[in-house]
Amino acid sequence: MSVTNDLVTDQRVHRSCTALAEAGYDVTLVGRRLRGSAEVRRPYRTVRMRLLFRRKAVFYAEYNLRLFLKLMFARADAFYANDTDTLPACWLASRLRGKGLFLDAHEMFPEVPELVGRPRVKRVWTLIEDRLFPRLKGRRCAAVTVCQSIADIYRRRYGLAMGVVRNVPMPSAQHTAEAKLPTDFDSRVGSRRILLYQGAVNIGRGVDWMIDAMAYLPDCELVVAGVGDEYEAMCRRAAGHDNILMLGRVEPDVLRRLTPRASLGLSLLENRGLNYYYSLPNRIADFVQAGVPVLATDFPEIHRVVEGYGIGTLVPAVPFDAARGESLPPDARQLAATVRAALASWDAVDADERRQRFGRAAAELSFERDKKTLLSAVDTIFRTN
Repeated sequence: MSVTNDLVTDQRVHRSCTALAEAGYDVTLVGRRLRGSAEVRRPYRTVRMRLLFRRKAVFYAEYNLRLFLKLMFARADAFYANDTDTLPACWLASRLRGKGLFLDAHEMFPEVPELVGRPRVKRVWTLIEDRLFPRLKGRRCAAVTVCQSIADIYRRRYGLAMGVVRNVPMPSAQHTAEAKLPTDFDSRVGSRRILLYQGAVNIGRGVDWMIDAMAYLPDCELVVAGVGDEYEAMCRRAAGHDNILMLGRVEPDVLRRLTPRASLGLSLLENRGLNYYYSLPNRIADFVQAGVPVLATDFPEIHRVVEGYGIGTLVPAVPFDAARGESLPPDARQLAATVRAALASWDAVDADERRQRFGRAAAELSFERDKKTLLSAVDTIFRTN
């Protein structure tokens, strides 16, 4: 199995590897080692490559070349690509060695917001999918993706039948005794109500909007748990506020201690292409498992969950100017008023009613259900052997 990140916080890949290992597969996960990244201890083998380049085309070229050479000499019966950016090496190695090939599309890769305003780069990734995705219909190949909307698009575009494995957590995941919040966390937050963003701090995630709104929410603390391309910029933006806590990278066990402390979980996305529009961020399922109501953008897959289970508040998407490559940000005062209204509405919900809603949602938004789809799809590679 291959992925381009450093393995530390990728819970989707960890869930998949664990499910396959528990089902009897011998799993080796290949990623990369970033400077300063933590060690990973997993119930399966991990290999992390140190790369010379970290960004743009040279990174993807180096990664796929290094991965291809590794796969050509690896003891393996099948290659499992996480996302389009690992697929070229996996596909070529599978063809040359006559091995099975599996794709787990975590998103519509050419539609990631980082490619908005970069039409040439977007065309390259689209061309890769145009060439390789139709070949995933062949013998000893299979694929899954994160939601039905994206599966429907790829079926129409390439005639490719993909199973759906959502970004949902394992319900049995519990924090360990060693998992501790930062030592000054409680004194820093005090009696303020926690507004939690967890996940990659990348472009189009609404973190900047919430930072600006915090000037009008003195009784709340915005906690940002995660790093990403925009993290340093968001730290600078938050520097003048005393009710914003930028935690940086947070280990999963620590995050599972933190999340239930929140009064509201945040998932405010810009409409930066189909990838965001059809997304169901895994943070929403994490909030559900912790019983935390969400404040989220009203996109189709998000709407289906939030409205279907009654577990949060939806806000309309803000207009996005594709020509300028940016959204019109919401008024900070109005966003703060929306947060206060969401908190007040949940304060008025009966405790039993709240437990019932989140209990039903947590039971259905569980990897215990979706891993059956994953295992069945992987098994098809070997049934056609």
